[in-house]
Parts: sequence; structure tokens; C-alpha cells
Amino acid sequence: MLGRVTVRVGSDVSAGQKILLSLVTLVLLNVLLVIIFGDRGVVEVDRLKGERDRLLRDNRDLTQQNLSLRREIDRLKTDPAYIEHVARQELGMIGRDEVIVRFNDPAKKKPPAKQKDTKP
Repeated sequence: MLGRVTVRVGSDVSAGQKILLSLVTLVLLNVLLVIIFGDRGVVEVDRLKGERDRLLRDNRDLTQQNLSLRREIDRLKTDPAYIEHVARQELGMIGRDEVIVRFNDPAKKKPPAKQKDTKP
């Protein structure tokens, strides 16, 4: 006679193995969370890359400003025409033999006020 063979799926795992599997799963989940959200995790690395890019842009802009200021300093030290231009534009200076003439703008004058009729 042939006997019956019954196979139970999952019954071969003992309680100890289930606990061990649960612990391993929790540890792996914890490691994954640390990798993503930890001090040197993916989120922090992404934030730091953005900050680095911003600082590089700021550095490049400041380098350009420094170069421009150095050129202006050099012109102020050596170029009399530029010195005169700056004195006239920024300081409002005029030459020794120059005279300022101002004209009144007739459009800016207010029209005379109308007088009220005082008829009885």
C-alpha cells in the first residue's frame, strides 16, 4: 500500500528562525533608513551638492566682481580721462572754467489759480 504524504508550506520554519528572520529584516530596514536619512545619507549628500553648486556660482560671481574692481582701480590710478569722467558723473564736479546754466522748464510751472467770480 501506498501512504499519503502531506506537505505543509511554512511549517518547516521554527519559531526561532522566524524571530531571527524578523530581526534581520528590522536590522536591514534600519540600515536602509540610515543610508537614506542619516548624517551622511543620500538626502544629506544631495543637499550638500546643491550647496556646493551655489557656493561655486557665488565664487565665480565674486571673482568677476573682483576682476572688474581691479580694472577700475587701475583706471583710476592711471587714466586721467576716466578720473574726470568719474568726478563729473559721480561727484557732480565741474572744470575750473566751466559754468553751470540751469533753465526753468515751463511745463513744470503751475498755471495761475482761477479767481472766483464774486457777483451778487
